Amino acid sequence: MLTFTIRRLILSIPTLLFISLVIFLLLQLAPGDPMAQVPLTVPPEVKEKMREALGLGQPIHIQYWKWIVQFFWIEPQVLIDHWFGTTFSEGKLRVISWQTRSPVMDIVVQRIPQTLWVVGLSYVVGILIALPIGIYSAYKQYSVFDQSGTFITMIGFSIPPFFTGPLLIVIFSVQLGWLPSIYDTTHVVTDWASFKVQFMQMVMPVMVLALQTTAQISRYMRSSMLDNLGQDYVRTARAKGLREGVVVMQHVLRNSMIPVITVIALGIPAIFGGAIITENVFKVNGIGQLLLTALFANDIPMVMTLTFIFAILIVLFNLVADVLYGVLDPRIRYD
Repeated sequence: MLTFTIRRLILSIPTLLFISLVIFLLLQLAPGDPMAQVPLTVPPEVKEKMREALGLGQPIHIQYWKWIVQFFWIEPQVLIDHWFGTTFSEGKLRVISWQTRSPVMDIVVQRIPQTLWVVGLSYVVGILIALPIGIYSAYKQYSVFDQSGTFITMIGFSIPPFFTGPLLIVIFSVQLGWLPSIYDTTHVVTDWASFKVQFMQMVMPVMVLALQTTAQISRYMRSSMLDNLGQDYVRTARAKGLREGVVVMQHVLRNSMIPVITVIALGIPAIFGGAIITENVFKVNGIGQLLLTALFANDIPMVMTLTFIFAILIVLFNLVADVLYGVLDPRIRYD
């Protein structure tokens, strides 16, 4: 298992470099100029200096190198400067956002905590709700609980976040006045009262995202459990006199979790990308809102960095899913 993990980690390096090159080249072909919105009264020589400050006057390979180095927070050495003639700021290669005129990675790091609070918590809540529902629905197939769970999950699949979000705002904020309609990113938790405020403003965005996560994972969990409940090893375990709880939770659940782990692991990058709409509905100042703002502003450096972050998450959690296969099923041997 260790050999397989190390081998996959090594192979992921050229994979990510190739992905980064494709992202960079594709977005370089996108139309748009950050100087297009500069007033006409600005002299041409000033515009040219602004272009140089943004790194637009440099060859494409130097722009790519600057972007990769600043993404991984690598301190450049004198040799790099000798090779490419690149200028630094505070000893680091810095790629500047065309929209905010600030270093891209600084902005991303500021937004990540908000995304982790809302999107990360919603995914955990969705998983914790979905797994028991899927297990019990499969064990009590065609029961009232199973039928109700199927109906609710179909609703979760069918209703998109751009409808669920405003609907919750109208009900719980406008009509009932129980919850705040906008997420206050400037709020700081210092005591119990401020924690309650933070909790109240997180309820609705977490509910919207957790609904879709619960609907998806619970259906996969139910289907996988049903496939294993009829297997020969389950009948053998029951014939040996094992308690029903041991048969279901230790034998059936362990094998049923293998395909579900894939859905959970690959759903983590997807939920970050899918939170774009929800973050904008509730004004959560996170990665999703940052990506949408950068797209509207034609901020190519910011879009490249965020897209590459999603690619890293996909490669990373593919590796996590593969490693967990061996943990859940001892018959799988990668070494």
